[in-house]
Amino acid sequence: MGVIDFIINSILTQASITIALIAFAGLLLQRKPFGEILSGSFKTMLGFLVLSAGSSIIVGSLLYFGDIFSEGFGMEGIVPSIEAINGQAMNDLGLGNQIALTFLAIFLFNIILARFTKWKYIFLTGQALLWMATMTTVFGSAAGFSGLGLILVGGLVGGIFAVAMPAIAQPIVRKVTGTDDIALGHFCTIGYIFAAGGVSKITGKNSDSTENIKFPKGLGFLSDTYLSVAIVMVPLYVITAIFAGAEFGSELSGDVNYIVYAFLQAVQFVVGVYVLLAGVRLLLAEIVPAFRGIALKVVPDAKPALDCPVLFPYAPNAVTAGFITTTIGTVIAMFVLPWFGLAMILPGMLTNFFAGGTAGIFMNAVGGKRGVLIGGIAHGFFITLLPALLVPHFNNLGFVNTTATDVDTVTAGLFFEWLIHPIMNLFG
Repeated sequence: MGVIDFIINSILTQASITIALIAFAGLLLQRKPFGEILSGSFKTMLGFLVLSAGSSIIVGSLLYFGDIFSEGFGMEGIVPSIEAINGQAMNDLGLGNQIALTFLAIFLFNIILARFTKWKYIFLTGQALLWMATMTTVFGSAAGFSGLGLILVGGLVGGIFAVAMPAIAQPIVRKVTGTDDIALGHFCTIGYIFAAGGVSKITGKNSDSTENIKFPKGLGFLSDTYLSVAIVMVPLYVITAIFAGAEFGSELSGDVNYIVYAFLQAVQFVVGVYVLLAGVRLLLAEIVPAFRGIALKVVPDAKPALDCPVLFPYAPNAVTAGFITTTIGTVIAMFVLPWFGLAMILPGMLTNFFAGGTAGIFMNAVGGKRGVLIGGIAHGFFITLLPALLVPHFNNLGFVNTTATDVDTVTAGLFFEWLIHPIMNLFG
């Protein structure tokens, strides 16, 4: 059991190692020369780690922005955090082993379902699988499951989400990328489909793409992805820091002037985007050829479902627009939902950027600029509403003033709470 725990907790939960091992297996199954196997596996891990480094830079910058936003606009409420729920579930509720084994079960069910159904997708976003395992374990345990039954039920539910969500998203992913080589492995897909397949499709008919925006000659520099992101983020950070005030801002900035520090954090955000996109390019160059071995030998015609940043290079303007409009939607929901007796959910800037940016790509592919504008606001409202619905259930389970992010994992929790839990109670 010690070896199994080590493999699950120390290796399989490390997404970079997992994806490198999958690349290694794929190249080995293709009987590539040893040097090519070693190079492809290492570059796959390197690409993922560069991508993760870019994400970490963005996360650090957005955490700072979240602090000054809350202070500047005096908002008190709940910030959705699946990480906090995971930590409390493992440490306070003693569900660590069950979560780890459910994580492994989700991956195994994913392979089985991909092998024997028409959904040929292998979900490779390790942290998303961990969050799904956390949700199915917590709510499965609350519904009355335990031991092996809890692990199998949680694994099956998570495995279904792992193949169904990429399948649902694939028609739009195919349209965005122009190929069928990769899929989206991000548990915010229900929100993307709501925003793109619903709102954006209706409101954005015949609207031009965000990527075809023509800037005047004097503003041609805005066609550069990184400069256009900076033009948005620098004023956003600096103005918010001014609202937060010099006293609070100085607590975060140390010896640096708080406005200068806000400016540097905005630039740091742009640096994160640059590093992230470099990692995406390196990862895709290695994982897609390596994955052919898995597809040919284990799951014929399988596609790797990868984290959402792999789509960012295809429509960078849509990423920025989706982030902004989703943030507007979350701010509106923050004020509106308490009128209906729901908790006030503060905007989560990490979710707004990664989920909002990806939603922007989806909405642009379906409804162009107008679809991103209207659909993005609706998306922000939607991804705030679902976590708000979970707050009372988390409170009942002992998770006070917290809720989950990623609407697919939230949906899995609601599935247990609204359907499985009543059925278990019915049969005693």
